[in-house]
Amino acid sequence: MTQLLMPKATAVWLIDNTGLTFDQIGDFCNLHPLEVQAIADGEIGAGMQGYDPVANSQVSREEISRCEADPEARLKMSTSNLPQPTARTKGPRYVPVARRGDKPDAIAWLVKHHPELSDAQIGKLIGTTKDTITKIRERTHWNISNIQPKHPAMLGLCKQPDLNAAIEKAGGQPKQDAEQVANLSEVP
Repeated sequence: MTQLLMPKATAVWLIDNTGLTFDQIGDFCNLHPLEVQAIADGEIGAGMQGYDPVANSQVSREEISRCEADPEARLKMSTSNLPQPTARTKGPRYVPVARRGDKPDAIAWLVKHHPELSDAQIGKLIGTTKDTITKIRERTHWNISNIQPKHPAMLGLCKQPDLNAAIEKAGGQPKQDAEQVANLSEVP
């Protein structure tokens, strides 16, 4: 069930404008009946502006009338036939300017040690373009003479669990990568 928008303000409006019981209002607003009674007595939310759930299409006037006639009935929220908004992805991770130059080194390491990874997987892990990956694979990158393969997790461009998951998905062996990271951290 969807959450009610501003439950206490809705309770204030229902107390002021309907003949519903405290139990009905509490059940609809997801509040305890004693809290609804305290709102009605002015102990909680004194001066709070009521929020009209009918005008905001959260409940219909007919539903309120039905529940006013039967104290045992419970209010049901109105359903909408509007399409739900799609969830947005987080988007690309921010890589500090100082680390952006390390991306070719990380790509070279992945290409050398895990050729089973696709360009799309490498691009997603490191946050780079397929064009850059292709140039490093073909050794036509403009700075290829200065590129030295370095572990991407050690450079901070991806997390080790993400790298392991990508390698497993591609059919490789990620366990030796954890050992390599441990060995790399011991090197001065």
